[in-house]
Amino acid sequence: MSLSVAMLAPTIDRATGSAATGAPSVSAPASGAPVPQADFAQTLASMATDAISTIKAGEMTATAGMKGQASLQQVVQAVMMADQTLQTVVAVRDKVVSAYQEISRMQI
Repeated sequence: MSLSVAMLAPTIDRATGSAATGAPSVSAPASGAPVPQADFAQTLASMATDAISTIKAGEMTATAGMKGQASLQQVVQAVMMADQTLQTVVAVRDKVVSAYQEISRMQI
């Protein structure tokens, strides 16, 4: 199923809290202090940093397991978390590439 930008605009606006003008909205918590929402680039950067640290932790635990410094259960858990993280990163990458290809096919 192919989605156009016009079809996604209301969904994107609801998800980001943007008004029709494109200005980001600020939600006010119960304390009354406004909390700015993170933008998409910051969210992706944070996810990438978390993914890298998870994969590095899995590698370090696997190395420690080979040296006899970590239990088999710890090694399996760390490797499974690293694998799940890698699968998530690949899925996000595929979606980004797909979105880029869809945008590049649009007529200006």
